Amino acid sequence: MSHDLTFDEFLKVDIRVGEVVRAEPYPEARVPAIKLWVNFGEALGEKKSSAQITAHYTPESLIGKRVMAVVNFPPRQIGKFMSEVLVLGVSDADGGVVLLVPDKDVPLGGRMH
Repeated sequence: MSHDLTFDEFLKVDIRVGEVVRAEPYPEARVPAIKLWVNFGEALGEKKSSAQITAHYTPESLIGKRVMAVVNFPPRQIGKFMSEVLVLGVSDADGGVVLLVPDKDVPLGGRMH
């Protein structure tokens, strides 16, 4: 059953720009994943995430990459790793996740509107 969001409901989702400052393989995950540490600037600081993005990215290729993430979901335990934010992506034709990224230089912690 479909539910149309109101604009006020949409505004409750806090999506911000962050920069990956650390990334490590997460071989213990059930589905291949990468552990990320993302800096959202002074307002939010550094947050952790586990992302199933191994089809297109290696940990090394992610350092310095700007990403978009939902920052106001409750933390979620992914195996032995606590994921604090949801990094956003879209599946390609083969099911590999491609990250949603800003296409211009924007400030860390900037909120999507």
